[in-house]
Amino acid sequence: MQNLQNFRDYYEILGVTKDASSEEIKKVYRRLARQYHPDLNPGNKEAEEKFKTVGEAYEILSDPSRRSQYDQFSRYWQQKGFASGSKQTPKPKGWGENRTNSRTTQNVDPSEFPDFESFINQVIGVSSRKETKKPPTGATTDPFRSTRTKVAYTVNTPPRTARRDIEARLTLPLEKAYQGGNERIRLEDGRSLEVTMPPAMVTGQTIRLRNQGIGGGDLYLKITVDPHPLFKLEGTNIFCQIPVTPSEAVLGGQVEAPTLDGPVKMTIPPAVRSGQRFRLANKGYPIEGGKRGDQLVEIQIVTPKNLTDAERELYEKLREVESFQPRSDILL
Repeated sequence: MQNLQNFRDYYEILGVTKDASSEEIKKVYRRLARQYHPDLNPGNKEAEEKFKTVGEAYEILSDPSRRSQYDQFSRYWQQKGFASGSKQTPKPKGWGENRTNSRTTQNVDPSEFPDFESFINQVIGVSSRKETKKPPTGATTDPFRSTRTKVAYTVNTPPRTARRDIEARLTLPLEKAYQGGNERIRLEDGRSLEVTMPPAMVTGQTIRLRNQGIGGGDLYLKITVDPHPLFKLEGTNIFCQIPVTPSEAVLGGQVEAPTLDGPVKMTIPPAVRSGQRFRLANKGYPIEGGKRGDQLVEIQIVTPKNLTDAERELYEKLREVESFQPRSDILL
């Protein structure tokens, strides 16, 4: 049988890894397309052919569905009929042998196809039959009188994988769940999929991705948001605590509070109490209609563990002159 020589490794052509993101593939393609563009290489047939090959690779790898099919079936490249040389790798189970499933008889040999794309088209059902060769008019079909016997054959489309919805779990830090954006996930069938996540995701949320399951089914992503050391979600509000010094608590003034958008300055009144809460409007989690919840900031008065000599002297003077008696109501 004739071995296929024209399998194209599109990842190698573009010089990217199989886990490359769509943005990375696009960036590399644009660079190579400019490098080999015919207008920049007049009369250079090699550059023109390279330009076409790069375009062909990008056309497949830039389309998530076609890239998934290519990744799934390109492994047959090194099977019998695709690799050159005398040493052949055994065919995968089920290929090149008859299998009966209801009315369908499967009998596919990769070496029967003129190129890799034709093989993939046959496997995924783009082309369902090969043309049957007929002898020319007047030619004999008697095998005892003919010097060469022509064999007519039909290749049936393999049975399609049953449609099945699948579920995957995605755990994100709070900052990523808040912002959304691109995430690459690996599915149970080995596919690596880049998805665009919406902003303001929460634990328990399910995101449906159409046609990304098995056999055209749907993919359901179950979201989990990791606990954050500073922030805690309370509905659409975000809760956090900020420490203040005794002097800040007594005198009041401006202090910095952390938010998911970065630190902001807030003003606390004099004589603030530990545990007292303040509200930062529209600094919470986004909700429908472009609105947001609030951020609740709880004050925690913190005393210093280590004092300089000057600080200790000032605190001793303060104790001598202060008139505030916080325990007067509980002492008899």
